[in-house]
Formats: sequence, C-alpha cells, structure tokens
Amino acid sequence: MYDSIRTAALIAATLTTGLSAGLFYAFACAVMPGLRRSDDHTFVTAMRRINVAILNGWFGLGFFGALVFTTVAAGLHLRADGHAVLPWLIAALALYLVLIVTTFAVNVPLNDQLEAAGTADGQPGPAAVRERFEARWVRWNVLRAVSGTAALGCLVWALVLHGRMGGGAA
Repeated sequence: MYDSIRTAALIAATLTTGLSAGLFYAFACAVMPGLRRSDDHTFVTAMRRINVAILNGWFGLGFFGALVFTTVAAGLHLRADGHAVLPWLIAALALYLVLIVTTFAVNVPLNDQLEAAGTADGQPGPAAVRERFEARWVRWNVLRAVSGTAALGCLVWALVLHGRMGGGAA
C-alpha cells in the first residue's frame, strides 16, 4: 500500500509539473512570438486578457499541484528504500521552486504593472507600456520554461528509478 501511495504521488508530481512546464514552454515558443508580431494595442490587450483568464482552477491544479505533489513524493521517499529516488525529487523540487519564485518575484509584478498602466491623459500609451513589459517578461518566462522542463526531467528519471526498484508493483 505504501509503495502504491509513493507511486501515485510521483506520477501526480510528474503530470502536474509537465502541465506547468508545458504551459511556460508554449508561451516561450508560440504565444509570445505570436504576440511579438502584433501591434502595441493588441499586445497589451491580449496580455491583459491572458493574465485574467489564466487565474482559474485548472491552472492552479498544475501550478501549485506540482509543488505539493513533488513535496509529498519527496517526503514519502525519505525511507531508506527510497534513497535512490530522493536526490532526483529534491532536484526537481529545487528547480520547480526557481519557477515559482520567478513567477511571483518577476512575472506577476510585471503582469500587475501591465494591468495598472493606463492610456488616459498623462499615462503612457500602449507602445511605452509594452516597452517596459515585453522583453523582461519574455526573458524571465524562458527561465520558467527551462527550470520547469528540467524539473520534469528529474521527475521522469525518478519514476524510472522508482520502477527499477519495484516501487508500486502489485
């Protein structure tokens, strides 16, 4: 039973981390390059709408679930029979924490600044708003994509090692 719980936690950590890494990868490879080709007003409007739309339960499940499930999986592998897997889980957790810290220290504040920037008299227009936002947001999003993908790789390897140890075998 204990091995089944460890296996389930490890699978859940891998899946949710994959969802989160894939999201930031998609932004790096498709969303932001696509928006780069748009005019300033369209860019600012689209990013504002994306920043509102993304705040939903499905996003939360992947984003926070990865942190929770990876932490749980690491805790469940503290026993001596889980020590081969544990370093990979700790590495995955550390890499995912880079993603989380980057999100809350850089990308969310940039999103908030984008939302607060107006176009009324005395306020910067869309070109100035975009200028202060786009390059920095994209650069830090690439870090999130890379760290999330690296965390996913660590979790995949942890699953391989866990399977080799017979973890979760019925």
